[in-house]
Amino acid sequence: MNTPAHLLIGAALFGRNGQKSVVWAAFAGALLPDLSLYLLAGTALYVVGIPPYIVFNELYFSDTWQTIFAIDNSFVIWGLLFGIACWRRTPWAIALTGAALLHLCFDFPLHHDDGRAHFWPFTNWVFESPVSYWDRDHGAMWFAPLGAFCACVAAISMWRRRLGWAMTGIVAILLGAELWVVSQWMFFFTDS
Repeated sequence: MNTPAHLLIGAALFGRNGQKSVVWAAFAGALLPDLSLYLLAGTALYVVGIPPYIVFNELYFSDTWQTIFAIDNSFVIWGLLFGIACWRRTPWAIALTGAALLHLCFDFPLHHDDGRAHFWPFTNWVFESPVSYWDRDHGAMWFAPLGAFCACVAAISMWRRRLGWAMTGIVAILLGAELWVVSQWMFFFTDS
């Protein structure tokens, strides 16, 4: 699932109490499992100047990057943090950790050959799903539109809460980003 969809769905489900701080925490939690990828790839591409082919075909699968991804995509770590947040009954922490866990729940079945070690530190095993949210050879033509539909439902849910102009604008931008990315994958990127 694309990051904008994760943010919209996470905020819609875990930002339900209407407090803006809780909604922001849900946005942050939904982003955190992908943040290291953006930082690592962004630095490699735009600061160091490494070609995209090397970044996404070599560095992405390197032991160093995969270890970082295992930590921030661990059901074990996020589950423990979610349990602590629930035990402490802290709404913003429940939203943050719950949205991160939801992100992992969507990612786990939707990564074919680019998954993460979701059960780190107990194992470095990576589930290779038969389906993918982005790879056309593994069902993306079905799963990408489904993810976009869920993002649309989440955006409508957020708009109905009337959280103010700033939040409405952010939701609109995220929905636009989700729809743009899905349309690019479906209509413009073709197998070479």
